[in-house]
Amino acid sequence: CTEHPFGHLIDTLRSEQYEERRYFNLLKLSDVRYEKLPFCMRVLLESAIRKCDGFYIKTDDVSSILDWQMQQNQAEVAFSPARVLLQDFTGIPAMVDLAAMRDALAKQGVDPNLVNPRCPTDLIVDHSLQIDYSKCAIQSPPTPTDESHGAAVRSPAGRPSPRGSSSSGHSSCSDAPSGRSAAVQIENTPLLCPFHLQPVSEPETMIRNQEMELIRNKERLQFFKWCSKTFKNINVVPPDINAVHQVNLEYLCQVVQEGEGFIYPDSVVGTDSHTTMINGLGILGWGVGGIESEAVMLGQPVSLTLPQVVGCKLVGTINPLATSIDIVLGITKHLRQAGIGRKFVEFFGPGVQQLSAPDRTTIANMCPEYNATVSFFPVDDVTLQHFKNTSTDHPLVVLEDYLKAIKLFRSYGDQSDEPQYSEVIEMNLSSIVPHVSGPKRPQDRVAVTCMKEDFINCLNEKVGFKGFHISKEKQATQVPFLHEGAEYNLAHGSVVIAAVISCTNNCNPSVMLAAGLLAKKAVEAGLTVKPYIRTNLVPGSGTVTHYLNTSGVLPYLRKLRFEVVGYGCATCVGNTAPLPESVVDAIKQGDLVACGVLSGNRHLEGRLCDCVRANYLASPPLVVAYAIAGTVSINLETEPLGVNSEGKDVYLRDIWPSKEEVNHTEENIVIASMFKELRSRMEKGSTFWNRLESAESALFPWDPKSTYIRCPSFFSKLVKVCTPQSIEGAYPLLFLGDKVTTDHISPAGSIARVSAAAKYLQSKRLTPREFNSYGARRGNDAVMTRGTFASIKLQNRLIGKTGPKTLHIPSGQMLDVFEAAERYQRDGVPLIILAGKEYGSGSSRDWAAKGPYLMGVRAVIAESFEKIHRNHLVGMGIAPLQFLPGQNADSLELCGKERFTINLPQELTPRQQLTVQTSTGKSFSVTALFENDMDVAFFRHGGILKYVARSLLL
Repeated sequence: CTEHPFGHLIDTLRSEQYEERRYFNLLKLSDVRYEKLPFCMRVLLESAIRKCDGFYIKTDDVSSILDWQMQQNQAEVAFSPARVLLQDFTGIPAMVDLAAMRDALAKQGVDPNLVNPRCPTDLIVDHSLQIDYSKCAIQSPPTPTDESHGAAVRSPAGRPSPRGSSSSGHSSCSDAPSGRSAAVQIENTPLLCPFHLQPVSEPETMIRNQEMELIRNKERLQFFKWCSKTFKNINVVPPDINAVHQVNLEYLCQVVQEGEGFIYPDSVVGTDSHTTMINGLGILGWGVGGIESEAVMLGQPVSLTLPQVVGCKLVGTINPLATSIDIVLGITKHLRQAGIGRKFVEFFGPGVQQLSAPDRTTIANMCPEYNATVSFFPVDDVTLQHFKNTSTDHPLVVLEDYLKAIKLFRSYGDQSDEPQYSEVIEMNLSSIVPHVSGPKRPQDRVAVTCMKEDFINCLNEKVGFKGFHISKEKQATQVPFLHEGAEYNLAHGSVVIAAVISCTNNCNPSVMLAAGLLAKKAVEAGLTVKPYIRTNLVPGSGTVTHYLNTSGVLPYLRKLRFEVVGYGCATCVGNTAPLPESVVDAIKQGDLVACGVLSGNRHLEGRLCDCVRANYLASPPLVVAYAIAGTVSINLETEPLGVNSEGKDVYLRDIWPSKEEVNHTEENIVIASMFKELRSRMEKGSTFWNRLESAESALFPWDPKSTYIRCPSFFSKLVKVCTPQSIEGAYPLLFLGDKVTTDHISPAGSIARVSAAAKYLQSKRLTPREFNSYGARRGNDAVMTRGTFASIKLQNRLIGKTGPKTLHIPSGQMLDVFEAAERYQRDGVPLIILAGKEYGSGSSRDWAAKGPYLMGVRAVIAESFEKIHRNHLVGMGIAPLQFLPGQNADSLELCGKERFTINLPQELTPRQQLTVQTSTGKSFSVTALFENDMDVAFFRHGGILKYVARSLLL
């Protein structure tokens, strides 16, 4: 410590209540700038001081953070988070890469045991859940065979279970059950499951869905088990416990960490878009891509430009009808309009104290939707009370004393210590009224009272972010259909999917209890939900089921067909069970704008189901309300939800629970015992996981027959020295427009039967029932590369229509994108991509860069890039090149069929201008978006993975 550049700041925390702890006392800096820093910047500063080693983190980084007021948006600093958070879908490619790196180093004579995460890493298995069974619709395919051995796959309970569902989590309605039958043995009793509707009790439903997941993903789970035993410094949370963000909130977060002889603030980067939820508890954290997370795991700090910090001052009193979701959507719209992209947001003001800890995490969760990096709530008395209520072993006295010692504890009574922000935005909470968001984007908020009028306007408007362009004469179309022997009618606005799902709201007891209490009142008032509506309740945590059951509201949710079908991501990633065929036929017959309503934060068009065009985000109680109404074309203030058995109209106001009811139930139900029980389950693990066998070797035994886990080719021909080569005579693989998202680029959801990935799996003798999903197969580069740019929504100007196709320019043939890329690679032709504004926006996905890299893409030329995706491109050795201001492909009169040559100098520098020459004789300049020397180093080595591997070779 005496050699540490800031060793003189080391201090000791003493008390009679605990053992002494050492820490870096930032107040010893005696710098007046420190106490004017926003609280989130103080966390960055503490990390920079503690981890300052003169190599990765330098004293200049400390100076820049202290001088934040002058250096924001200018200085690049390095940040070493306390830990890394991985969920299984994004975690498996990271762990596969580390396993592959071990192989590559072993071939070079280097000890493979040197490859381990250096930063503490938590990997949560069980992030996503396919819904194969529900209370009103069970799909039971024939008993499958194991891909490798041809033997029947049996569930943990001893009964055969299907390895893949008939829909494989398909969002495509065209893949609805065909009517074939199959017998499935359940505890030696034959049960006819002919893809017909069979009633199943909730416990059996949940058990079946969970067992289906465990069986179909056995290979992935065995790999994770090997990781848990082989890699040091990694904690694998077993399956069948919780979703990743819930585990992070309820189990992993500490606020104050201890390690290497010091206590320090908790901080995290994660590969889940919900990582930002943790900021609601005063823990600095944000989402990164899988490639960046791998770098942090291997000891590389995160490089970031010192952000502007917007202070969001909350004032006023919360409307009793407004939920935290309404507050979230209000803040989302307000901050999005304020233009806070890439900025930090820090909340303060008297209104903050009205928000519970779950409310804060819900608000913080949505910050990616208004383009902030984090939304930070400093630790205060509400945070402490939350930990007192929910923690059994947290050192709360140490936590409070330490945070107060370095002035990281927020007191709203003393205004003299107010930080200085880049700007302050004030928001009056009393102005917020209940809203939904949609029909296609989360920022398009609609007041519940205006919903009917707004939906009609959407029908009238031209096709776009809000419009569907339905002619006036067709807007009154109603299509009758039969379901379970009864006749119903579908119209524009009819709700066919209603889901209370895990990704955002289920961590917040207030909104979940509000939904349960509303269901109770609805059932008591004689209201029902039509049986053809696909209703799901998919909590992110068993804790939610516990308090819903204990509070007595779960049976009422079940009576309205909202039954617990499992834990994990489901509806919002397209893993909804197919709609009834009669419903699909009615939608197609009338060309209806059918609707989905869900309590999530993702609802892009076609994401839930390709025949459901309008999707709305809503709070859990409103999801239940719209399910009861059966339509979004309703004014819930003036029109009844339905009619009871006595013929009396029942309005939303009649069944809406008061805030006092919700708070009373929450205080009496959400108690420490639930969290204690959760920790117990976490530590014990599941029986399936504990019995699961895995290899006992330093190198993973790759199975060449596996279609789930495959050694990627990222480290092929690994040499100690690498020099970037200029890009000569490249063809554009794709010519894209604005707002190409990672949903368009990276494979996700179901594997279409006519896709390149499907052809590959069929070549491995798999049937469509065994395809599973892209998420489940993220450990297989052959599947993922073939799924890259396979979105049906991809608009490629080279072919002039929507679909996963492109033009192979030399031959003039229209091919699948992968097939075209494969042909180019066989001919030794490099590739580029031309794009417009905001290329790579949306969820962070490593395969959005890995896929193009394996296709042979060397550069992407676009008008602008989403930051995380830009980082991913650099991390894979793909050059992100930006048109100069005022220029784009159209202004430069590029047709997309030229050949492009990009000269790369031997000594690249950050944000250097490069010249692009075309085969037509035209040339133009672009800016290489390498933000710092580390970016340049990564690109020169062909990406982060090769950079780290080479560092171990030297």
